[in-house]
Amino acid sequence: MNLEQEKNKDVIKMAWAKLEQRVRIIKQGGGKASLKELNQKGKFSARQRINQLVDNPDEVFEIGVLAAENMYEQYGGCPSAGVVVVISKISGKRCVIVANDATVKAGAWFPMTAKKNLRAQEIAIENKIPIIYLVDSAGIFLPLQDQIFADKENFGRIFRNNAKMSSMGIVQIAAVMGSCVAGGAYLPIMSDEAIIVEKTGSIFLAGSYLVKAAIGEDVDNEFLGGANTHSGISGVTDYKVKDDQAALEKIKSLVEKIGHPSIAGFQRTAPKLPTGDPDMIYKILPKVSTQPYDSHKLLGQLVDKESMDEYKKEYGQTLITTYAKIDGWSVGIIANQRKVVKSKSGEMQFGGVIYGDAADKATRFIANCNQRNIPLVFIQDVTGFMVGSKAEHGGIIKDGAKMVNAVANSVVPKFTIIVGNSFGAGNYAMCGRAYDPRLMLAWPTAKIAVMGGSQAANVLLQIEKSTAKKNGVNFDEKKEIDLQKQINEDYENKTDILYAASQLWVDGVIDPAETRSWISMGIDMANHAPIIEKFNMGLLQV
Repeated sequence: MNLEQEKNKDVIKMAWAKLEQRVRIIKQGGGKASLKELNQKGKFSARQRINQLVDNPDEVFEIGVLAAENMYEQYGGCPSAGVVVVISKISGKRCVIVANDATVKAGAWFPMTAKKNLRAQEIAIENKIPIIYLVDSAGIFLPLQDQIFADKENFGRIFRNNAKMSSMGIVQIAAVMGSCVAGGAYLPIMSDEAIIVEKTGSIFLAGSYLVKAAIGEDVDNEFLGGANTHSGISGVTDYKVKDDQAALEKIKSLVEKIGHPSIAGFQRTAPKLPTGDPDMIYKILPKVSTQPYDSHKLLGQLVDKESMDEYKKEYGQTLITTYAKIDGWSVGIIANQRKVVKSKSGEMQFGGVIYGDAADKATRFIANCNQRNIPLVFIQDVTGFMVGSKAEHGGIIKDGAKMVNAVANSVVPKFTIIVGNSFGAGNYAMCGRAYDPRLMLAWPTAKIAVMGGSQAANVLLQIEKSTAKKNGVNFDEKKEIDLQKQINEDYENKTDILYAASQLWVDGVIDPAETRSWISMGIDMANHAPIIEKFNMGLLQV
């Protein structure tokens, strides 16, 4: 038994267990009492609805479960941003499902709720797959209306996307299973088809209290906007059903009848499991993130057995570029090599740093994958690009710009997994969120920041000391130590993957052992969207 490997395993397993415990609490939404109250009204919870709707509740991939964590605490918090978003199969077809959680502030929309809904729509648009809305919401959370209402990527963008998706032929089905109020009323009605549940479902621009205040009319909510009104009088909804279960069955029936689309044609053969001990995936990453390791060993736990064809293996070794298969799907992998390697001139190169030759190799490899219709997978553990006079004289900015250009212009689907560090421009070049990966996922060991914690703390400390000196304040040794400790703690909290997940910088934090399943699902999903664009590097030709 390798004692060091076992220690590595313990660190990552403990980090994952800590996150899992947090997620279990998050999944209770507004708490057990709220869930019980909802069920007593004859309604399912958001997660119960999803489990009843999908073909297999064990094959549900949840997006943004940690969204809004540690946010809005002055309002009692907003677990999972008050909305559950998953990718799963309904009647054999891959779909995005969006379900308001009525146990969290009656399903009201916080700013992060809107951001998460927009992310769900983005996934449906990119992959040309149906999206299902299970609506049960009190509308915009008014104390924060200024942060959700007026800007481009706010609440109104959702309805714009409704319209755009319809024009693209992306099927949208909404089931109104509770309240659907004010601006939120447009979402189900701008969908292609709308279902409403008797007695519990209601749709109106203004509820009875507001109607009374605005025009003096006395009317109850059921007559104003209940199932009978909208199915028989206004014609706003297309199907009236008796309860939640009937609504879910109607969705299944409608999805089953959707025709099969054209596919992108990504290559898949029979999957082969990786070689060796499955637990080895936990043992490779060192418990200290600055220590080196051989990333080939990590890839060996992710790809199908004997499927790797490494491109330019001896050149630009701080990046690994390889064709491979994951769960049978052909992929092109770009991974940071974390061990110290020798350059072609015999010079030692730091692991996790992108050098000019590595960037040049990756650029060419991305072009190859686009030419051959092979999806790209980025495995990030990067501290940034090489700095210093030698790197600058060698044209590191030019080489890095080419790589970033190739990533930005790539037309094949991209998937990004952060296993360790994701720092500085390395985040961009390795397909960070700004470069539109179809899915961006992280291991519990991941960190995202402009630079590493110790470097950032030293820079910030120097700024604080300089400011204090200008103001005539002296720094003694104890004050300097205390300040550095505070800066380190603040910075580490902001680089922790929980913070990134709460901001929706990543779609999910996953168990390393589930990486293959997530990538396989992602490519299956992306295969629904034929590629019509051509890869073009523009001015920065390879």
